[in-house]
Order: sequence, then C-alpha cells, then structure tokens
Amino acid sequence: MRESAAPAGRASGIRRGLTSYGDEGFSLFLRKAFIKGAGYSDDALDKPVIGIVNTGSGFNPCHGNMPALLDAVKRGVLMAGGLPIDFPTISLHESFSQPTSMFLRNLMSMDTEEMIRAQPMDAVVLIGGCDKTVPAQLMGAASAGVPAITLVTGSMLTGGHRGQRVGACTDCRAFWGKFRSGEIDRQEIDDVNSRLVGSVGTCSVMGTASTMACLTEAMGIALPGSASPPAVTADRVRIAERTGTQAVALAARGTDMGTVLTQQAFENGLRVLLAIGGSTNAIIHLTAVAGRLGIRLGLEDLDRMSAETPVLVDLKPTGTYYMEDFHRAGGVPAVLRELGDLIHRDAPTVTGRTLGEELDAAGPGFPSDIVRPLTDPVYPEGSLAVLRGNLAPGGAIIKQAAVSAHLLEHTGRAVVFEDAADLAARIDDDALDVSAEDILVLRNIGPVGAPGMPEAGYLPIPRKLAAQGVKDMVRISDGRMSGTAAGAVVLHVTPESAVGGPLRLVQTGDTITLSVSRRAIHLDVSSEELMRREDELGLPSPPAAARGYRKLYVSEVTQADEGCDFRFLQSTELPERDAPRSLVQEPG
Repeated sequence: MRESAAPAGRASGIRRGLTSYGDEGFSLFLRKAFIKGAGYSDDALDKPVIGIVNTGSGFNPCHGNMPALLDAVKRGVLMAGGLPIDFPTISLHESFSQPTSMFLRNLMSMDTEEMIRAQPMDAVVLIGGCDKTVPAQLMGAASAGVPAITLVTGSMLTGGHRGQRVGACTDCRAFWGKFRSGEIDRQEIDDVNSRLVGSVGTCSVMGTASTMACLTEAMGIALPGSASPPAVTADRVRIAERTGTQAVALAARGTDMGTVLTQQAFENGLRVLLAIGGSTNAIIHLTAVAGRLGIRLGLEDLDRMSAETPVLVDLKPTGTYYMEDFHRAGGVPAVLRELGDLIHRDAPTVTGRTLGEELDAAGPGFPSDIVRPLTDPVYPEGSLAVLRGNLAPGGAIIKQAAVSAHLLEHTGRAVVFEDAADLAARIDDDALDVSAEDILVLRNIGPVGAPGMPEAGYLPIPRKLAAQGVKDMVRISDGRMSGTAAGAVVLHVTPESAVGGPLRLVQTGDTITLSVSRRAIHLDVSSEELMRREDELGLPSPPAAARGYRKLYVSEVTQADEGCDFRFLQSTELPERDAPRSLVQEPG
C-alpha cells in the first residue's frame, strides 16, 4: 500500500500543526499547558493523536448511540497505544434540517475539513450515519489529507404495528400513502407513527444512510463487516473498538485517503450500489467524494455496469426485508462474494490488505434468501438506470428496480408544477386536470433552484387519483427523492431548470416519452418549437441570495452530474467534464 507523501521529519501527535505565534517553542509550550489543564500527562501527550469526529446531537436520533461508539473507539485507540481526542462538528439529520440536509452537506464537509486540518491529529475516525453526514465527512477528510477511517452509527431496529413488521422509512411512505387515499384513518396513522422507528439509528431499509454505509465498506474506507450491524447491538460496539485500533495503524503507516479511495474503489462502490438496490442519492455523493480526490465519475460508467450487475439484495424499497436481516445474512461481504469477478479484488482497504484478501479471510459464506446468487437475482439488471434525451441532455436517473413494470415504457401528457409551492397548492385540488396516465413534472427544485435539491422529486399521487387506487405514475423533476422511496420517478434532470435546463420549456399538455429499455427521456415537441419557447422565456433568473451561506451555495454549487459540490472545493486535478448536448437536440 502506498504511503502518504508527508515530508520526512514532519511533526506528529500533539506537535502537529502548531498555532502561529512566531515562536514554535512557545506555541508547543502553550498548547501543552492548556491541555494539561484537562488532566493529561506528558506520557499521554507523546502518543500518536487520533481525532474522533463527534456528531452527536439532540436533533439527530440517527446518531443517538454516539456516546457508546465514542467510548468504544477510544478504548480501541488506547489499546493500540494512541491518544484519542474527540471533537464536534456540524451534525445533520434528514428530518431536522431546513430547507434540506443536502443544502447543508457542503457546509458540514467544510467544517469537517477545516477542523481536521486545524487540530493536531495523526489520523481521524469519522463517525456518521444519517444520509448526508457520511458523504460530508468523506468529502472533508479527503480534502484535509489526514489518514481517515469511517465508522457508521448503524441502522435502527424495526417495530411492529397490528401484527405487521414495520420500519422507517419505506413503511412511513406506504402508510402515509394509505392515509392520503383514505384506506386508513387518523387514529391508525397516529398509532403507527409511534411504531415505525424501533430504536435510535439510521433507516432500517436500503435508504441513503444504509447505502452509504455499504459503499464505505465496499470501497475499503471502513472495516470489513462494519456496514450492517444495527446501532444498538454489541456487534456495532465491537466494530467501533476495532475501528479505533485500526486508526492507530493508519497513523503509523501514514496511509492517506487517496491510497484507499482509488478509481477501482469507486468502481467497486458503483457496482455494489447497483447490486444492493441502493439509493439514487449515492450517485451524487460518490461523484462529490471522487471529485475531491481528482477522480471523475461518469454516468456512462454507472449505466454500463447496470447492464451486467443484477440486484442481489432483497431489501425494501426494492424488496422485502430490512437491514437487521441483511446483517444476519452476512452483510456486504456476502454481496461482494456473490459479485465475484465483477469487483476489483485487488483494491486496497484501510486494513492494509486488499478487498480480495479480506473476503478470503471472511470465509465461504452461506446460502440466504436475502443475499441472492447471480443466477437467481431479485432484479435482472442493476437497480439504477441513466436516462438521456432532449429533456435531460446531461442525464437523469431512475430507480428501475422500484418502478411498476407497466410504467417502464410509457408515453403520457405532462402536468407541470412550477415549484414546490405550486405543487403543494394544487396537487390535492379536486379541480386538477390529471389522470393516472399523465406524467407529473416538477421544476425548480434542483441544486440552485430550490436551493439545495430537496427530496421533493417523489411527488405524491394526486389525492383524487390515490382515492381511486392509483399507486404509481411517472414523475419527473430536477430534484432528488429519498432512498427509502419507490416508484416511476425520474430524478436529477440535468441541467436543472433554474440554470436554463429543458424542464423550464415543458408545458402542461406536452407529450413525454419514457423508455427505460432505450434509456431515453424525451419531450415530444419539435426542436423549432422548443427554440421558440426558449427565445420567449429568455435567460433564466436563478434565485438570488443577499448574504451568508445561501449566497455562497447558489453561486458555487455544481449540477447533479458533478456531485452538487462547490466548485472551489473540488480537486484542482479534476478533469474537465464534457458539456451536455443542446437542450433542443433530438436524442440519437
């Protein structure tokens, strides 16, 4: 494994990165004086320092097991001869972040990067769990250049409702849909609200949090077997202890993140994303992390892999089971074992061994209904497909494994909503002119347009159609949807409408064709008419922001196909991306 490029003799431990007072001796003297006030001895301060990112927060129940994890990581660090010091950063929870946690992901990455860089540590343990926390930490640590290892908080336990096993958050959406359609009453929806989340921890299905947990393990930046243990189990605490011990070994070797997160590692991540039926959000996050390391991920690579990588994991929202079942079935090692030659076995990991060596050490595995073999998949292709056409010159994403089969090939009339406020005002209006065969279009919810690209892409079924028993219909937007959601939802349409993307040209009554088999999303309007509409609309006026982080976000955020990162945070070695085709060009 390649060692970091740190110059010989660079300071380590508590002597690392001294505060600038113009006198290095005084800087160290002052630093030691203050930390000794916390009871540290000179012997302790001579050990390698392992920073531990503490993202515990009363507003973040996904991180509710943080105290236990911190204790275990510290124990592991001490056992290996290091000095553990935890420090706080921003903590994001999906349900407690307004307007959306995606809006704040880059801010958390900046906080993480600067706190790692500012404080003396020889390696860092990144403890995160909820959707945007893991990618934010990986982005920040990748830019900071300190050896790092990820520890996820783990999934929650499932609950029970009237004899039915339930878990957040796919079942949250299912029950809310039943309530909207009148299938269940207020009493039942209030009752199930107390049953859906069985404990602290991240969502119990293959949503974004579970997906990112699996991908960190598959890419070698987290310990083997670390993705699937539920938050409140002894397995999770033991993994935390081992993570602390491994962090000391990383510090001794000086292994930087770029050594582990190689092009092959990201390809393994994409492969596993497809095989587990993972969240569409992971594409944006992986692209952003890769961009910090100078690696360009292309949607064409994802789609190529999708054609040869079936869904092997039978978990909601594409399947039946929950994360605790996945853990008992062998977790990520079981998936990697079934993928066989489709993964890069020689990719490095934080253990110092290759992914293949770790798989060999894990043993032969065992049969399971939850992790299927390649010969008996849950779905014959990868869970995700990349769509292109005059409606999405830069690409769009659909979770094909979670789409109602009859909607995979569909042509329908567009019913357009201008933004999230327009959607909220009209979607349940009985006067809305809409049928089950129509295609709902929502614009201005992209990275710039919202801003923050909220998970509003999972448009609700209009109430009058839901009452008629309609469960799914085609929906298109330049936003995102939760990884726990399912349906015929086309997302991440690029470029977004707020920066001149083609969604702004769609009018109610236009015909749109979706063909997943042909990987096409096409607005059936002539190029001449689209050019006329573009001339009539003129240049778009992106949302303005007077000050603060919102102003920074609107001015610097990239589009979905570049990871929605800030331009100034991307690696200076990142290759240029090819420009998308004309907004009005016919697909070919």
